[in-house]
Amino acid sequence: MAKKSKEAPPISLDAWEQAWQRHWKKAGFTSYELHLPDSAAVNRERNFLMERRSAERERARLRRITAEFERGFKRLGKLGPAVTVFGSARFKPGHEYYELAREVGRELALAGLTTITGGGPGAMEAANRGAHEVGGPSYGLNILLPHEQEPNPYVDESVEFQYFFVRKVMLVKYSCAYIVVPGGLGTLDELYEAATLIQCGKIGPFPLVLVGREFWDGMRDFLLHMVEQGVFDAQEIGFARIVDSPAEAVEMVVRSLPPMVREQLKPLAR
Repeated sequence: MAKKSKEAPPISLDAWEQAWQRHWKKAGFTSYELHLPDSAAVNRERNFLMERRSAERERARLRRITAEFERGFKRLGKLGPAVTVFGSARFKPGHEYYELAREVGRELALAGLTTITGGGPGAMEAANRGAHEVGGPSYGLNILLPHEQEPNPYVDESVEFQYFFVRKVMLVKYSCAYIVVPGGLGTLDELYEAATLIQCGKIGPFPLVLVGREFWDGMRDFLLHMVEQGVFDAQEIGFARIVDSPAEAVEMVVRSLPPMVREQLKPLAR
């Protein structure tokens, strides 16, 4: 059994909150571009990661990847300030977490922000639906999977991707924040990738807000345990805010925007 680091005393919940406050007080405004520049297929990413091919076939694959990046840049390059919402594909309408994501999408739209999701069912559908129901813009970045994930019916536009890594680049590049509702491994993958990019200074300041305090308590406890084990510093736990209220999450995102971007928002009437 690993021994606890003598250098890292246990961190209380109050200390977690204080670390978040210190992080964002020091971080300043989000760096966000105000004016952005104008079957076999579903197995391509697996093949890319699992197979070694001839140089000629790898060049052909690189052309497909480049084309997918170019298509994403073209389709998403004119979005205004947007927020990506992550969450499980498994929640059905009426589930408390489905309705939580739906309220997040609604609040984003009312604040004048575009909602982006992975384009599928569950929490993704719910966030797109919440935005759509109040007349806000709603986009889905759908991934082609062996079980044929279909775009949900609440997106104004669906952009399809074959490669997860291309899609994840787009979800970061065209967002000024992430809001994460309860989800599984895919959600955690996206959450931790964003956290790693923030930790390494590759993006940010970049609000990463987790909605659903009871659900995320276990993850927070584990991260505090990791601090005690010395695998990262206590000062680095300020990457995410955990809240219960979608309105509070969206308010935090809006506050993080540079004034010149915030002035461009066109909030909807409640």
